Amino acid sequence: MSENESGVSAKRWYVVHAYSGMEKAVERNLRERIDRAGMQDKFGRILVPTEEVIEVKNGKKAVTERRFFPGYVLVEMVMDDDTWHLVKHTSKVTGFVGGAKNRPVPISEDEVMKIVNQMQEGIEKPRPKVEWEVGEVVRVKEGPFTDFNGAIEEVNYDKSKLRVSVTIFGRATPVELDFHQVEKI
Repeated sequence: MSENESGVSAKRWYVVHAYSGMEKAVERNLRERIDRAGMQDKFGRILVPTEEVIEVKNGKKAVTERRFFPGYVLVEMVMDDDTWHLVKHTSKVTGFVGGAKNRPVPISEDEVMKIVNQMQEGIEKPRPKVEWEVGEVVRVKEGPFTDFNGAIEEVNYDKSKLRVSVTIFGRATPVELDFHQVEKI
């Protein structure tokens, strides 16, 4: 019985714990097992929460995918004994998160929407893989100020630039640098 009296689907979102780094494999394995068992009507979407991040490698920007909930997969499903067993006994799944041992607690639609929005933002505007903080001391690794250390005064993620206060001849001088020109100390 996958629908209640009002005709609304009884599918809810559950959090499944997977071996870290195996989230995509778990998603694949689940889909195959659902198809083999003919339980497509009891399952909805399966999400591996990822966002796109910008990495700078050898001075070149590359967009890569980063999981922001490593080890977790979200599964929209009707919870009954059959579906519980199917998920629980899928390779690389360690179990459900929350609730009693064989009665997991669903997460709210709000929580799922927050995650989906975060994923969407990551696709529209990838974040840098390295997070910078105002006040953090960094070392300049290329350009005219190579090997100088300085404190970050301002971070501009949109332009991938930092304003760093570098001490030159005993005076603090603000210098604008690209993210790839500095490194954390």
